[in-house]
Formats: sequence, C-alpha cells, structure tokens
Amino acid sequence: MKESSLTRKAPIGAGVARVPRPVVRFRMRVTRGDAIAIGPGKIALLETIHQTRSITAAAKAIGMSYRRAWILVDDVNSALKRPAVASLVGGETGGGSTLTEVGLELVAVYRRIEANAEKACAADIKRMLSLLAK
Repeated sequence: MKESSLTRKAPIGAGVARVPRPVVRFRMRVTRGDAIAIGPGKIALLETIHQTRSITAAAKAIGMSYRRAWILVDDVNSALKRPAVASLVGGETGGGSTLTEVGLELVAVYRRIEANAEKACAADIKRMLSLLAK
C-alpha cells in the first residue's frame, strides 16, 4: 500500500515549535540628556563601516537607509573630541569611509566593556537563566 500524506506518521516532535535558547546581551548606552551619544546600533554601524569601507555599503548591510547611517555617523563624530569616521575623497573607484584611530579605539573599548561586564556577571547570569522555563 502506498503511503499518503494522510497516513504517514510525523516524526516525534514534528509540529512542535522549538523555543530558542535564551541569550543575554549587554546593550550599553552613553547618553547626553535624551540623546544617545554611543550605543549598540552606532557601534555596529562603525564596525560595518570598518569592514565595508563605505557608509553606503554598511547601511545596506545592516538594513538601514544611507541617510540614517550618515546621521548616526555625524552624531558619533559630533559627540567625540575627534571624529570616529573619516570620508575619503572620490576618484576612479569612488570615495569611501574609514574608521579613524579614535573610531577603532571606541569600538574596541565598547566591546571590551561588554566582555568585562559579562565576565563580572557570569554567576548572576547563570542563575537568572536557570530561572527561565525550558
């Protein structure tokens, strides 16, 4: 007898939604009044600019409009003593953007703070996760 979709048995657990494993993320922000001077989105944008060497390509890679990316870069540059991003003059291959030494340091320090906070809170994070339902 040929097995049809009605008589075929589903594997055990089929149709049961899998619950994703919980993930702890530190999302540090440095604010000035109501404005976010440094935050996770701006750091992610800087990292992507560093990888792509372009604000346009970075914006596209993270699903952001060029205008929004440019505003965020301008916000970061304005918040710092020296700019984090420098734009390169165009030519045959066009311009581009790169992180300055300050930009590279900002990203490194931000990520180091996240890593240190996670290490310092490891026991409490483990305990908190143990309280979650499976």
